[in-house]
Amino acid sequence: MSQPLDPEIFTDCSHATSPLRLGGKWTAKIIRCLEDGPRRFSELEVPLRGITPKVLTETLRSMERDGLLTRTVGGGVPPRVDYELSVLGRTLLAPMAACCAWAAEHLPELEGARESYGGPARSSAS
Repeated sequence: MSQPLDPEIFTDCSHATSPLRLGGKWTAKIIRCLEDGPRRFSELEVPLRGITPKVLTETLRSMERDGLLTRTVGGGVPPRVDYELSVLGRTLLAPMAACCAWAAEHLPELEGARESYGGPARSSAS
């Protein structure tokens, strides 16, 4: 039998909740889109097929609030708005690359496990 979980397991964490919101559907994809430099809103919509303008706006605001990207408003009519990864946001590129490599290596196992489980994939909220 395994040992019970230590009630102080998170004592060394200085924060009450996770500071990163990378679990959302779009955040990691937006980081990837901004990897090579600044992009405009309309440029981001192209590879992010299926995202609504409202959700893209909310996600970009959340990422800006977390310090993962910067939003720069330039001149012109309408004003030019560019989104770019911040220095902090760029630190996520290496861990994300590691996750992608892991997924590429283990995707057949994941798909097999899901198939064996039966039925459609379920979210953790189900």
